[in-house]
Amino acid sequence: MTEAERGQILEKAKDFFRESIAERHKANTEKLASLDEFNVNPFLHKYLARFAFGDSSPENMAKALIYPRVLGTSITTTFGTQLQYFCNELLASYASTTPGIDIEFVDTVDGRRKYCQIKSGPNTINHDDVTTIKNHFRDLARLARTNHSPLVVTDCVVGVFYGTKESLSQQYKKIDEEYPVYVGKEFWYRLTGDTDFYEDLINVCAEVADEMNSSDLLDRVIQNLADELGR
Repeated sequence: MTEAERGQILEKAKDFFRESIAERHKANTEKLASLDEFNVNPFLHKYLARFAFGDSSPENMAKALIYPRVLGTSITTTFGTQLQYFCNELLASYASTTPGIDIEFVDTVDGRRKYCQIKSGPNTINHDDVTTIKNHFRDLARLARTNHSPLVVTDCVVGVFYGTKESLSQQYKKIDEEYPVYVGKEFWYRLTGDTDFYEDLINVCAEVADEMNSSDLLDRVIQNLADELGR
């Protein structure tokens, strides 16, 4: 992969993160200015405000409600639902026409063409997915034998967008017993040949927050909710 191609992936990643994840995160944050967006537990609400911020003023009660949503469930849910689209969009130029295979690329470590199924994270498949993935790879192997193609087992791989080998679920580990699972930094290195690409990808997505004036947005939402709590 050339430097220009790596740069193009990073730029596409930033655009996709801005438009499909950050914009949804912003919209979901703006909704939190209303108490109707929360199922408040009256036994915990004031306790959490005092525990985290020292007292149960309306501002601190608002923070106790908003922070877990903004910094946790809201963005995590959005990221999870969009990430498979993110992977497919980001790697569209590597798209495979082979049934059951997402992308094809020449592995920069061993120089062999890899037939790869892309998955978003280290815990994103279930037991049934293991069978489906293996069946796709076995179908590819039969096709290769029919066409007298030089395919070996390790040419069929699963690429996991983020995470580490240690964080892979048991389902991924079952696949890895037969077909290689490349995760996080290793996957992106094998694809791009750049040992820093994984960190670069993380950083360009983080840069989107600098464009959003998000601290002012968060302060405004907290104040609006605090005003409602203080009535």
